[in-house]
Amino acid sequence: MSRGKLEAQRLLNEIGITDPTAIEINKIAFGLGATVIEKPLKNSDGRIVFSKSRTIITINSGIEFTGKKRFTTAHEIGHYCMHRDHFQAHNDTDATLQYFKKGHQETEANEFASELLMPEDLFKQEIQGKKFDPELLRNLADRFQTSITSVAYKYFELGGHPICLFYSFDNKVRYWKRPENYPHYIIDRTKLSPPEDSVAAEFFDKEKIYRKTDSKQPIWKSTWFELKNWENDQDFKFYEYCIITPKYNTVLSIVWEEL
Repeated sequence: MSRGKLEAQRLLNEIGITDPTAIEINKIAFGLGATVIEKPLKNSDGRIVFSKSRTIITINSGIEFTGKKRFTTAHEIGHYCMHRDHFQAHNDTDATLQYFKKGHQETEANEFASELLMPEDLFKQEIQGKKFDPELLRNLADRFQTSITSVAYKYFELGGHPICLFYSFDNKVRYWKRPENYPHYIIDRTKLSPPEDSVAAEFFDKEKIYRKTDSKQPIWKSTWFELKNWENDQDFKFYEYCIITPKYNTVLSIVWEEL
């Protein structure tokens, strides 16, 4: 188990909380010795500054969604619990808050935030017996009062239906992730534009954003995956759901097959 997850579980046990939505995230920070404030930040979603008397966590008041503010706060609490000896001040952006972000401390802080807001046992209870679709992710984000992006990564880790994730920034695929032993081979498009027939490309090329009711879009297997010589695209049912953040020009594509 990762250090970030272990630290979050230790904290939850220490304060006696089984459902993190039962207490305000700012109060958890305050109890640890950190004050959370909101104010406009340029080029940053969150900031933590350590001092001998009181640590200050600043959250960008321009963040539109409460769930993302909570995840950003939890991420900074992760830095507070694990990385106080590594830096005096630290800024976090939309990129560092992504699970694909490479870097030991950022990965740990994201894993901490995920477990603090969505404890594994509780998350598994919420998804048990439920069919995967975009509405499930949105319901989980409401249930745990966190960002839908963080829910997608958590579902990738714990969900019962295999999903693949593709993170794109400025019309370039930066990272992708598929489950272990996944039967379909991903065409590596790292540093290339998303496939021209993908939902991600519709946003970057045409600024197209689907309504919630239409967010589950059918695609071909060959859009993101290798199509073998003996295979026919029409024999597969693949879908793509995109979590789009226009402010940062990012797209998280969630791709799955329905059997």
